Amino acid sequence: MRLLPATMLVGAATAAVPFQQIISSPKKASESFSESLSKPLHSFQEQLETLSDEARNLWDEVSAKFPETMGHNPLFSLPKKHTRRPDSHWDHVVRGEDVQGVWVTNENGEKEREVDGKLEAYDLRVKKTDPASLGIDPGVKQYTGYLDDNENDKHLFYWFFESRNDPENDPVVLWLNGGPGCSSLTGLFLELGPSSIGENIKPIYNDYAWNSNASVIFLDQPVNVGYSYSGSPVSDTVAAGKDVYALLTLFFKQFPQYAKQDFHISGESYAGHYIPVFASEILSHKKRNINLKSILIGNGLTDGLTQYDYYRPMACGEGGYPAVLDESSCQSMDNALPRCKSLIETCYNTESAFLCVPASIYCNNALIGPYQQTGQNVYDVRTQCDPGTDLCYKGMDYVSEYLNKPEVREAVGAEVQGYDSCNFDINRNFLLHGDWMKPYHRLVPDLLEQIPVLIYAGDADFICNWLGNKAWTEALEWPGQEKYAAAALEDIEVVDHEHKGKKIGQVKSHGNFTFMRLYGGGHMVPMDQPEAGLEFFNRWIGGEWF
Repeated sequence: MRLLPATMLVGAATAAVPFQQIISSPKKASESFSESLSKPLHSFQEQLETLSDEARNLWDEVSAKFPETMGHNPLFSLPKKHTRRPDSHWDHVVRGEDVQGVWVTNENGEKEREVDGKLEAYDLRVKKTDPASLGIDPGVKQYTGYLDDNENDKHLFYWFFESRNDPENDPVVLWLNGGPGCSSLTGLFLELGPSSIGENIKPIYNDYAWNSNASVIFLDQPVNVGYSYSGSPVSDTVAAGKDVYALLTLFFKQFPQYAKQDFHISGESYAGHYIPVFASEILSHKKRNINLKSILIGNGLTDGLTQYDYYRPMACGEGGYPAVLDESSCQSMDNALPRCKSLIETCYNTESAFLCVPASIYCNNALIGPYQQTGQNVYDVRTQCDPGTDLCYKGMDYVSEYLNKPEVREAVGAEVQGYDSCNFDINRNFLLHGDWMKPYHRLVPDLLEQIPVLIYAGDADFICNWLGNKAWTEALEWPGQEKYAAAALEDIEVVDHEHKGKKIGQVKSHGNFTFMRLYGGGHMVPMDQPEAGLEFFNRWIGGEWF
């Protein structure tokens, strides 16, 4: 999910950002914080006093237009209550300093480290989880645990499921939800994992799980998301990338049988920021035990400058579904677009937090706000949000209730006292550090030189809609741009005999770059279209469009 940007800073204008871009009640969030926030708030206010004239003018302009949003004090997340389990609780503890200390002789007879990277501060704790105790994918090997950055008091929770099919040969996939600030266990239990959670708060077997033909790691990141915790918050994507590289390096060191398999990174929403950064971090290390073969980004936020052009068309009936907004609202979005794009360009040119934050707030309020105020689901233009939910879907509440059960937390070794699907304060922290509008799409051309990249989009999503995702892939400057942009969309048809000929979407591809439009999917394609989701996923990791 992409959490709504307005949420990030917001007061009344909850109009801002998506599911794994969060939508929430800021009042509720602000009431939960204590005076211990005074130090970081004071620091933030001091920084505001040092703004350049250009930055100050932008803040004044956006404050005047959206006073309730800009006047809302920024929040900083407090550490989660937790109790660290002793090392004796875990089946394995992999020390980063031990891995870092392994030297080998290369083909030139020279000594070099076996793997690159600064790993000394990291440990990986591993527990073999008993599937029978939870009733989740019985018979499938599972591991849970934490990656610890001991120097910075950061602890990332993960849950690994072996492939149901052929784990000795099937690829390994890392799954990331977005927000920023939403748990990837949402993806596990609401979208593509081996089980969903029903209204009786019990697991239901998922026939269309992505571990049908791949082993999958679900990672709660950044810290203080889901079962992860820290005393040192992460508030930008680049910092989070270092943690992911360490996690994978130590995991594959402990389980070398998986390291030889093809490895893919997949995710949705704000993972459109995460994944280019994480993949670039991995590929920057020449000596690595991570066999990265491709990345997959679903309904992502990647290039805001291009994508924000398409909120008005998607809301006003040009995306294949009936209009949600009336003519006057559509016109107001058209009127706001030039200023929005100017602000994003300023952010792109400087990458300064104090120039990127006004862009996020202005654009989210002006171009997402009108849609959100209708009550229509920002993750699916066909429906309204389930009443009484913070994040539009009752299933989110079922997942949270299940993962808060003491017996579940005990079974997986969770060290926090409570679980939330999304941490709205992480969301605000990322926005206030300017991360929301940063031009991470600029990393994609270098990735395309080395690995295939898939951008897929459910075509009923508003918040990271297919129109904007198709557009930014065509606008991206890389050697294959002209041929890719000129390629026509072709039908994707189901290949199995029972449903042969059924059209599930459209695809265009050139070189290492592929875009897919998937019919009838909202922001979370595997939840809305489980069969089609597994179909395109299996065919992608099988190399069909490489």
